[in-house]
Amino acid sequence: MILSINDLSAIDDVLNAPDAGATAFAALRAQFPTLTLTRCDASDMTEAPFRTYRQFDLHLIDSSDHCVRIVPDITGATGIILARKEGMT
Repeated sequence: MILSINDLSAIDDVLNAPDAGATAFAALRAQFPTLTLTRCDASDMTEAPFRTYRQFDLHLIDSSDHCVRIVPDITGATGIILARKEGMT
């Protein structure tokens, strides 16, 4: 699945929700069942995030080849990494 501007808008809505910490991953998995979706702690990431939210950093990835790579923009992005910020529950 290639991400679209509309997909990013829907992801923004989920990650900007007041209860995003408790429900974000499950909500995104339900809304985008074919999207490559990974979660980790923000401290595990060395790359700058594509977008930052109160509780999460969002990184875009391209998994179209056999090696997954982080990409700086939506062009060719096939998934996301949802990186939870330290101290957020």
